[in-house]
Amino acid sequence: MTDPLIRDVSDTARWMAVYRARETDRADAVFRDPFARALAGERGERIAAALPFFEENAWSILARTYLFDRFVTRLVQSGVEVIVNLAAGLDTRPYRMPLPASLRWVEIDLPEILDYKAQVLADAKPTCAVERIPVDLSNGDARRGVFDRIGRSASRVAVLSEGLLIYLMVNEVGSLGWDLARQPTFYHWVVDIVSPGLMQMLKERAGEYMMDAGAPFLFAPYEGPPFFAPYGWTPVEVKSILKTAGKLGRLPLALRMMAMLPESTGPQGSRPWSGVVLLQRR
Repeated sequence: MTDPLIRDVSDTARWMAVYRARETDRADAVFRDPFARALAGERGERIAAALPFFEENAWSILARTYLFDRFVTRLVQSGVEVIVNLAAGLDTRPYRMPLPASLRWVEIDLPEILDYKAQVLADAKPTCAVERIPVDLSNGDARRGVFDRIGRSASRVAVLSEGLLIYLMVNEVGSLGWDLARQPTFYHWVVDIVSPGLMQMLKERAGEYMMDAGAPFLFAPYEGPPFFAPYGWTPVEVKSILKTAGKLGRLPLALRMMAMLPESTGPQGSRPWSGVVLLQRR
């Protein structure tokens, strides 16, 4: 039997690294990740080549990466002492961004993907202190224990979850939100979300591969960013990925006019939409 195209959720991290590598190769790159190609490896390139829809829409990955970068920069400048990166995957921000040496960057993910990244980055030097914690985030007791320990160790913490929530059920996202909000030193949480309309499109284009990998697309809140309010988090800033890609000059011609339309502030419903949201603990 041949391996499935995407074996597990860790392969999606290799896949996403391909698009960061291609952006890095551009003369006008909006960010540079010199480690992305090595991290993607042959499997990441094979996945990207097999899914042309995502090749054509790689602008969304670039814009999402850019937005998370900008939020990280602003949070650090505002006095955040610790960044907690949930399901960190193959993210290399503490290696590629100019972060203060005093910052503590904590990566939480499955042991296999963290071990793989540590191996590839063995000779690279981070710009700040990096700690890797192997934890299955679906284990509520384990993650709460980690959050408690981190919460006691700093007075101002920010959390990132890039590319994570889409694989969780609604109740799992709510439970995670509560676990983070109960930490009095966790002030901000940066997430990315998609609309039900975009979720349906993603399922049509790659749903079978994600099902085979045991990581189906699940979370697309009808309410949009206000979904998080009952779980202790207030949306304070929402950035459309489409509009951001337009400003960065990465949209194909067919989508440029759409990016100029006024942003919808209500539920997105069947409209394909994705965004990055800065949440603040209530």
